[in-house]
Amino acid sequence: MPVRSPASRRQFLQLSGFSALAAAFGSAVANPSPVWAAPRFSANPFTLGVASGEPLPDGVVLWTRLAPDPLRLDGTGGMPEMQVPVSWQVSEDPSMRKVVRAGAAHAQPQLGHSVHVEVGGLRPDRQYYYRFRAGETLSPIGRTRTAAAPGAALNSFSFAFASCQNYPAGFYTAHKHMSQEDLDLVVFLGDYIYEGGGQGTIGRGWAPAKEATTLADYRVRHAQVKTDADLQASHGAFPWLVTFDDHEVDNNWAGEDSDPNTPVDQFLVRRAEAFQAYYENMPLRLAQRPEGSKLSLHRRRTFGDLIDFYMLDTRQYRDDQTGSESGRLDPARTILGNEQEDWLRKSLAGPTARWNTLAQQVVFSQRDFQVGPEQGLNEDSWDNYPVARDRMSAYFAELGAGKNPVIVTGDVHMNYVCDIRTDFNNPAAPVVGTELVGTSITSGGDDSGNPAGDARQLEENPHIRFINRERGYVRNTITPSEWTADFRVVDYVTRPGAPVRTRASFVIEEGKPGAEPSL
Repeated sequence: MPVRSPASRRQFLQLSGFSALAAAFGSAVANPSPVWAAPRFSANPFTLGVASGEPLPDGVVLWTRLAPDPLRLDGTGGMPEMQVPVSWQVSEDPSMRKVVRAGAAHAQPQLGHSVHVEVGGLRPDRQYYYRFRAGETLSPIGRTRTAAAPGAALNSFSFAFASCQNYPAGFYTAHKHMSQEDLDLVVFLGDYIYEGGGQGTIGRGWAPAKEATTLADYRVRHAQVKTDADLQASHGAFPWLVTFDDHEVDNNWAGEDSDPNTPVDQFLVRRAEAFQAYYENMPLRLAQRPEGSKLSLHRRRTFGDLIDFYMLDTRQYRDDQTGSESGRLDPARTILGNEQEDWLRKSLAGPTARWNTLAQQVVFSQRDFQVGPEQGLNEDSWDNYPVARDRMSAYFAELGAGKNPVIVTGDVHMNYVCDIRTDFNNPAAPVVGTELVGTSITSGGDDSGNPAGDARQLEENPHIRFINRERGYVRNTITPSEWTADFRVVDYVTRPGAPVRTRASFVIEEGKPGAEPSL
């Protein structure tokens, strides 16, 4: 949980050093925006909190965005068209007395007055604390952690994954509970915002009250979400790895297409502005800064000898969804794109950690909703790209059980545990991996469940081991010998204050694909 620092502005300057601030002023010479050298804000500029992400053995990304008026509809956050010096510190203790790194950056209007500091020179597998200062104002103090060095022996690693936080649908109570867990990392799998204009019934309607289509609209959406104290607590407690799904841009978008009524060039302008706002509001590295309508998000992050994360993008490079059976079975169709799939295959084939985690957006395993021999499948999932999925499953089999592939997924507002088989239509086909699907933070609201429908789905899909429709997140504890997934749920989200509980736990044994209920 981020905490306020009692330190004064003078103390901060003494700790960070005047030279760092001077360097920040010097770097602004090449920037066309004038520098607001001594800013005085009408309100707290740190209304959106602080965050960290992309941990490496020697550093992390520190993030904040200045927004004294975060919901101002022009998307400026109440900031002038000037760049603002922002100082930062990293300390070994929460009182910020043992500062080990400090410096300054500029919050520039071209990036929505966001700051992405790529701190280096830290020790691997260590907890650190950080804060910012703008003008006279200090930010909350955040907590973060560096990754263990590649190959370093790790006895355990804990992370949670989550997705789908529709603001009007509920309160972010799950984030509050997640911030209090003992975790090394949070992985967010998409639908951080929603583009629609829904107002809901609990007093948390989207601003602006229309569909988001412009850079200003998307900036306001991200700011609105980040004003939530529970989400700020989750960001401020752990480093995050993030990827997007569809609602950061438009519902069910695919590649360069949105819907038949939108010309491609028009959609790409919208996508570019949505990507820009996404980068501005996430703790991402400069390597992930978008270039127009392109944003490179697939990347690998390693934590010692224990776990590798492959952050995937199943939106930007996919072929458009198809409703025809012949189209669905076209061997040329792709969901990852040839370049990303080739990168993933080569990465998995080389030296890896013990557990290999594909963190992605839409359900990989087959879900047949039609009782009987006919199949009813979801078009916005890997079910619409079965040849690409079978190719990946076969590759898992080729690599062997020692790679311990586990896919973690969001999107569908439900929890699933699935055995990944080389042929989902053959219950006797080899199990080559495990998929864990996390429910939503709020999307779907207080779902009353569908026991009869879930029972039919389990009967029709014997590779599915567990279904649950409550809201929450998945907590994972990994050791060299096993992976334990705890499905943490809250009973309601349409009012605050729900307690959290573990609905079910499953264990994956090292070298043995598939999950079993924890006793």
